[in-house]
Amino acid sequence: MALPERAQPAPRPATPPGGSPQAAFARFVRRAIDDAKNERGWTVTDLAARTGVGRSTVFRWLAGDWQDYPELAKVRGFCTALEVPVSAAFRALGLPDGETAPNRVRSEPPLEADVEVILGRLADPTVPAEEKKLIRDMLRYLAQRPVRRVG
Repeated sequence: MALPERAQPAPRPATPPGGSPQAAFARFVRRAIDDAKNERGWTVTDLAARTGVGRSTVFRWLAGDWQDYPELAKVRGFCTALEVPVSAAFRALGLPDGETAPNRVRSEPPLEADVEVILGRLADPTVPAEEKKLIRDMLRYLAQRPVRRVG
């Protein structure tokens, strides 16, 4: 009896150094909690209140007990409250930019080459902020402009 075909999941991110994303993120969270305890005297309850991440979520992160990637907004809040670089958390999760969780399947069609170039410039840290502002302003202008009908 043949099994029905399933859609293939999106490729997983590169495994972070030191094992699975769950294990690497658990180590990252443990270090952050230990530092908060040693430097600020915070308990897990204090940490949860100050970061906006619930205690049960913190304990799941510590245990590596998650299938879907943690909500990135919670990860950012956790890092911000603890003054830990968000990029370190994203590296622990195996995310290159921290903007998208890799296990979510994209259903959008592929982007055209010129759009990819624009997005690349917006994401490139070497492109000056003034250039990025100019690109965004132009995109806003084009988005609000009425569509011209030919014919």
